[in-house]
Amino acid sequence: MHSDLISAGWAIAAAANLGTAMLTMRMGLRYASPLAGAAIGVPSTTLLFWCPAPFFLDLEAFSAPAAVLFALVGLFFPAVVTFLTYSGNQRMGPAITSAISCTTPLFALAGAILFLDEALTAGVVSGTAGIILGMLALTWNKAGIARTWPLWAIALPITAAAIRALAQVLTKAGLAFWASPYAAGLIGYTVSAIVILIAVRAGGVKKPTDRRATPWFIATGLLNGGGVFLTYVALNSGKVAMVSPIVATYPLFTLGLSLLFMRQERIGARMVAGVVLTVASVAVLLAF
Repeated sequence: MHSDLISAGWAIAAAANLGTAMLTMRMGLRYASPLAGAAIGVPSTTLLFWCPAPFFLDLEAFSAPAAVLFALVGLFFPAVVTFLTYSGNQRMGPAITSAISCTTPLFALAGAILFLDEALTAGVVSGTAGIILGMLALTWNKAGIARTWPLWAIALPITAAAIRALAQVLTKAGLAFWASPYAAGLIGYTVSAIVILIAVRAGGVKKPTDRRATPWFIATGLLNGGGVFLTYVALNSGKVAMVSPIVATYPLFTLGLSLLFMRQERIGARMVAGVVLTVASVAVLLAF
């Protein structure tokens, strides 16, 4: 139980980082394209990962199978997920993108059961379902608001959710060989940075002409990087079935910061119900 509480704490910290990143991302997208933003955020975070490498990278415990798994994850996470999330955020806004992205635990739970032999318990099912419903209650748009984005755009955050879940499962498998969340983040982000820079060069994407975009995308990259690293720390000692749903509560932080700084929402019964359901569901995950 003590180990679960520690893992849950790391997962909540990861959610706080990811939720804040949704807002800084939205600010940066006012001035530049999604791919240009990803080309700033991911390499910036990769550089930050490398700076303390001589002190934190444990090469004595190096495992080739783990390194391969971490590199495989880096081919699509965070590179592809960052681009898909940026694109979804730009087209649909942070609230809807966050709501659809909260389906990540469904994919992660399926992967954990199939490939990691994690148990499907009543607590896991009810807790995961409650968190997803709570996130939907928090982020779903009110009826009567016209949709201004194409329906196909829903595929962007859904695909990102599935890829993010796969990354969690593969990383958990890699950590069994090399129990180093730092190595997982360093290798994954390095590969992702290369992928994004190749995509940028192939697509002829230029740097944002509006310099106001750069600090927002750097901040987004660092927050996302922190969220990914903290997720890996949580996965190192906790199960995917517990960590993934808790990390998926990041829209709660997005909404809370929006209320504090952007004042775009009003506190109502739906929002209160969403918060209560989410908190109760996290408690169920930890209890069972």
